Amino acid sequence: MVQTTIDGTLQASAEKTISEELAQKGDKNGVGQGALVAMTPDGAVRAMVGGRNYAESQFNRAVAAKRQPGSAFKAFVYLTALEHGLTPDSLRQDAPIKIKGWQPENYGHQYYGPVTLTQALAMSLNTVSVRLTMEFTPAAVIRTAYRLGIASKLEPNASIALGTSEVSMLELVGAYAPFANGGLAVIPHVVERITSTNSKVLYQRNQRMLGRIIDARYVAMMNEMMAQTLTIGTAQKVALPGWPAAGKTGTSQDFRDAWFIGYTAHLVTGVWLGNDDGTPTKKVTGGGLPVEIWSRFMRAAHQGVPVAVLPSAPSGGLMFGLFGNGASAPVETDSSGSAPPAPIPSAGNTTSGGGGLDGWLRHNLFSRR
Repeated sequence: MVQTTIDGTLQASAEKTISEELAQKGDKNGVGQGALVAMTPDGAVRAMVGGRNYAESQFNRAVAAKRQPGSAFKAFVYLTALEHGLTPDSLRQDAPIKIKGWQPENYGHQYYGPVTLTQALAMSLNTVSVRLTMEFTPAAVIRTAYRLGIASKLEPNASIALGTSEVSMLELVGAYAPFANGGLAVIPHVVERITSTNSKVLYQRNQRMLGRIIDARYVAMMNEMMAQTLTIGTAQKVALPGWPAAGKTGTSQDFRDAWFIGYTAHLVTGVWLGNDDGTPTKKVTGGGLPVEIWSRFMRAAHQGVPVAVLPSAPSGGLMFGLFGNGASAPVETDSSGSAPPAPIPSAGNTTSGGGGLDGWLRHNLFSRR
């Protein structure tokens, strides 16, 4: 018997939301597939949908597919900038930029001149993200992403600022969880316990805490900044009345992938839309249909749940946090930034078969989603 973290009600809601929204709006938007992952801030997966219809496709896009996250990757760029001494009010120039013949542009081809980091992240200004990445180096941004839970190989070039290296939805949603939990590391998980027919315990998830990976003051800054994405930025269509929320939209090159990763203190949820063959959608952006799907699912998921605020500045305010509050320093990974770190080993009993627990889950438990 397998005891999982999945919430049956939330799973049914997620499946219905993806299926109905794509049935109603998929064709006119050129979107053939979608995926959704919702987990608690400590990494317990409550719902996972790997496609719009299992009968048509058994491929799990939430776990096995890797796609460009686009601007949803910028959270790691801005966290890197904060950890190197900038603040949400620091100014950087939004203007055309050229790097070795590559000239990234903003969506809409508008430039705003000097902007704060908060404004730049909320409005997803590409030139500012590229400037920050080159200021603190692509390798530093990659180290931040690895530390938060990205496991896919990331290329240390300027375009990493715009999320050009492919990742899975599960790892991207898991990497946002520390913003929702106050800066602690998580390992996304589904299985709590496995027992045999004679009640022998074959696997028991270790409940140990993994420790702090983001200083509390930077978590507060990032939550402040990404909350603005929902009020003045690219995710203004979010509709989750009464709940403090934050997040980041993402749209990959040529509108091939549209993402929204958003979170409350209760749940971290990501939505991806696109096509299996990589063909472009009809200009679907992360702030459009993905936000609508996210909002519908999250409204249902938060019904009857007491409202909770996102982690904010430590006691004494943001200035107290900036000048020392006793929080642990972030943990750094290998300084080269050229390869993902080794996965954190699972303590206790393990399952048999190749690929470890994640592989076992993919092929035996969630291949139907």
